[in-house]
Amino acid sequence: MQKLIEGIRQFQSSYVPSHKALMEELSKGQHPRVLFIGCSDSRVSPEIITQSEIGDLFIIRNAGNIIPPFEATNGGEGATIEYAIEALGIKQVIICGHSQCGAMKGLLQLGELEEKMPLVYDWLRLADATRKLVNDNYSHLDKKGQLDALVAENVLTQIDNLRTYPVIRSKMYQGNLSIHGWIYKIETGEVLNYDADTHAFTPPHSKLPQNGVYDSAYTAPATHLPGGNRLSREQAERIYRGTARV
Repeated sequence: MQKLIEGIRQFQSSYVPSHKALMEELSKGQHPRVLFIGCSDSRVSPEIITQSEIGDLFIIRNAGNIIPPFEATNGGEGATIEYAIEALGIKQVIICGHSQCGAMKGLLQLGELEEKMPLVYDWLRLADATRKLVNDNYSHLDKKGQLDALVAENVLTQIDNLRTYPVIRSKMYQGNLSIHGWIYKIETGEVLNYDADTHAFTPPHSKLPQNGVYDSAYTAPATHLPGGNRLSREQAERIYRGTARV
């Protein structure tokens, strides 16, 4: 706690005076550019990873970066998504998983959690589709390989879930919303982006804006079928290589 208090003092004595214009602007309202959906893991800091300023990101964090499908939402995730898109006019959404995710490790041994951590068990059941997909299609991998595949497939599953929200489907149909799937590698600091063209997680640099237009793999179409863009076994085995080769 002492470290946090010292941090507050440093923030007030150093950061605030040097960012007076920004603080004044933020006092009038927020205009974040991106909805960032990530894991609660303390090793994952969206602002630091993206080197964003205060006010740039509108953030949802929970165990396993899970987005309940629209029909199943009963918490703050759905309301926050709706507010971000409708009220704040956000046009970019990032769902970011990460390596060594404790929630995904728990998902691999879900039955053991039911008695010890029943709330965690109930929450992770929302990602049961990911667990079954990995169990059915990646059983040939070792435990680490299955965890890597689970992290990646979970990002894609949550994109599918996000698309069930009326506000999301409407904006994507209009071509006014892009969704990006990221994986953050804790051990190296590398960030990988899912590219639907190659069906692989690759460095996101090739998707930088050109002439003010963001080239995203997830800008509409309205005919998207859930589960249609999945990784092959060979691709899953090299998810963390950071290469676009197929």
